[in-house]
Amino acid sequence: MTTLEACYELDFSKVEFLERKARITHPKTIIIGPPKCGKSYLIYDYLSGFDTQDYLYIDLFDFKNSHEEITVHLTAFIKKNNIKVLVLENFDFSFELPLCDSIILTLTHEKKQFGFKQLLLMPLDFEEFLLHDHRHQNTTNSFNYFLKYGNLPEIINQEEHKKLKRLQEILKLHCYDTTKLEILKLFIVAIDEKKSINQLFITLKKMQKISKDKFYETTKEFEENKIIYFISKYQQPKATKKIYIYNHAFLTAVTHTKKFKNEFSNLIFLELVKNHQKIYYHDYIDFYIPTTKTALLALPFFNHLVMNSLKRKLFSTLEELNVKRLYIITIGNSETFFSNKVEVTVLPFYEWALLN
Repeated sequence: MTTLEACYELDFSKVEFLERKARITHPKTIIIGPPKCGKSYLIYDYLSGFDTQDYLYIDLFDFKNSHEEITVHLTAFIKKNNIKVLVLENFDFSFELPLCDSIILTLTHEKKQFGFKQLLLMPLDFEEFLLHDHRHQNTTNSFNYFLKYGNLPEIINQEEHKKLKRLQEILKLHCYDTTKLEILKLFIVAIDEKKSINQLFITLKKMQKISKDKFYETTKEFEENKIIYFISKYQQPKATKKIYIYNHAFLTAVTHTKKFKNEFSNLIFLELVKNHQKIYYHDYIDFYIPTTKTALLALPFFNHLVMNSLKRKLFSTLEELNVKRLYIITIGNSETFFSNKVEVTVLPFYEWALLN
């Protein structure tokens, strides 16, 4: 059986789809997003609206599929079988796209293509996680599970004793060699910290031989693929950036060192990044959204003693930035008060995330 014939026989009508906020709504769509965030399942949902004989699904990363056959015969095969929908997973633009009513592509990074709508799919946010988590009886328990094991859809139904192992396996999927994996691990351990790329390069160079070009090239690839994020200090672009990763649970998969505050801050960042393109940090402020004059602090175990110790320096920064509202995100505390004319809202993460 040829590659195209085998791919044409694939039937996704019985695949169980987990509901997502994002949907494919345009017949020509490029889906981008980090690995294992659910891009394929979004496609399966789209294909469920068509008869199996109307679509052709090809994963170009599948070893069984002949790239040469696809390149030479794809156009003729589509015409012969009157195919309405073509899906090319992991497309690399190494051959010209054929004519077809609907073409869905998945890529690892952004690329503009005339006539195509680009759709960014991230892993589950907390609201989506709640829709899929049927094991826990209340929001608090679901949050604890979400914090511990992360936001990747497949982890929800993974057996508990296999979850961390699977997270490690997923990290290896990002990396085609051990050096690349070591670079990624460095960034994961540095989440929610102000560290320059050069600092991390020097750290790795002390442990193994690596060129600066290789390190910077890999870093750029991770950033383009939405695996790592850098946020700048507000109005200070030359200041050292803070680092975040697309799944906070990777931290516990690569180190025994406990960094609960860092994981918690990364969790908050991921809820923010889905709605805000411009996110910054500042002195004594974890996150600042200039468009809404909103500041956020990640204080898992909030109390007024901690607040009083921060107050003088913190409110000087809030005044400088003309902040109208301060959110303090916690594990369980909840209250509202005014301080120095700023409305301060203290909320547990699971309440704030559902409002955000």
